Amino acid sequence: MSKRFTLEKADSNSSARAGVLKTDHGEIKTPVFMPVGTQATVKTIEQRTLADLGARIILGNTYHLYLRPGDDVIKYFDGLHKFMNWGGALLTDSGGYQVFSLKDIRKINENGVEFKSHIDGSSHFFTPQSVIESQRILGSDIMMVLDECVPYPSEKKYTADSLKLSLKWAKECKDYWLAHGQMWEHSQMLFGIGQGGMFADLRREYIEGMLDIGFDGYAIGGLSVGEPHEKMYELTELSTELLPKDQARYLMGVGTPENILECIERGIDMFDCVMPTRNARNGQLFTTRGKINIRNKKYKFSKEVIDENIDSYASKNFSLGYLRHLIMSKETLGISLASQHNVAFFLWLARTARQKILSGDFIKWKKDFLDNYNNSS
Repeated sequence: MSKRFTLEKADSNSSARAGVLKTDHGEIKTPVFMPVGTQATVKTIEQRTLADLGARIILGNTYHLYLRPGDDVIKYFDGLHKFMNWGGALLTDSGGYQVFSLKDIRKINENGVEFKSHIDGSSHFFTPQSVIESQRILGSDIMMVLDECVPYPSEKKYTADSLKLSLKWAKECKDYWLAHGQMWEHSQMLFGIGQGGMFADLRREYIEGMLDIGFDGYAIGGLSVGEPHEKMYELTELSTELLPKDQARYLMGVGTPENILECIERGIDMFDCVMPTRNARNGQLFTTRGKINIRNKKYKFSKEVIDENIDSYASKNFSLGYLRHLIMSKETLGISLASQHNVAFFLWLARTARQKILSGDFIKWKKDFLDNYNNSS
């Protein structure tokens, strides 16, 4: 598999690192936060604005895009980049997490998973081969293998059996990819996903199996599923110690600002989470001075801008009082401005962490930032 990741600097006081991941749609400077655009859109934020905010890579989801609009539509439009008019990089999840979350309407066997659409109840079957084919059609810069994300908590025997199945699927994903290759003019990468539940020995076994197969980069899955944060950090640290230093490491579905900085310290390069836009829809803002519930009455007469430290139009040009009015009035613009700010904040957080790693004072900055962030909430 190709080596697209360059390690620029390793922090001398932790496992934090700064690097560059090269794609045909631009270089991704890491650590990086990737906004989630599940259905070919980061909710309420248009692509031009995402680019202005500094997003260089966003996510799409194979499960959702396979069901709607469908592989045939995406293929007709020559891939997801052209369909959604996005010039940056794209990463697509295989859809495994979404399928396995439908525990009452899916059945797993060694060949794949049968499931019913959450939209209309129609029956479908995902195999390792079919999810790679869908991602070839999508044309994402980074594709993910099909895996099972075991629920928390899970018995060790169930987790061990799932591990063997996911490793089998990972190998089949790679074999299909090698046999067929890219559909569009730009190149694609295939990342493996480390599983193993909450069991350190199974995590180790899985990663060793992934490394034997060999991928362009490696994700850590099955965390941030309800386990204590300290367990997440422990297993993240174990995983990064085992993963290659010269390839990108992606922690899937994480998370809060605290989670992100703690896991950057433990050697993670890439993050994604729906929290910025989801929480914006509920009136929660992430700011450099802590979390804000904009519905709180104390902001009714606030002329203070959303966050003068975040370099985005939404953050610097609208008052908390105005944003509260929009949110309380259920105006769509309120959700859009809150989403733009929150995404800008998460992008800023990862970008600043990178700058601090390069300048050699990441650990001190992280401590000072989190002390202020948590004490100001």
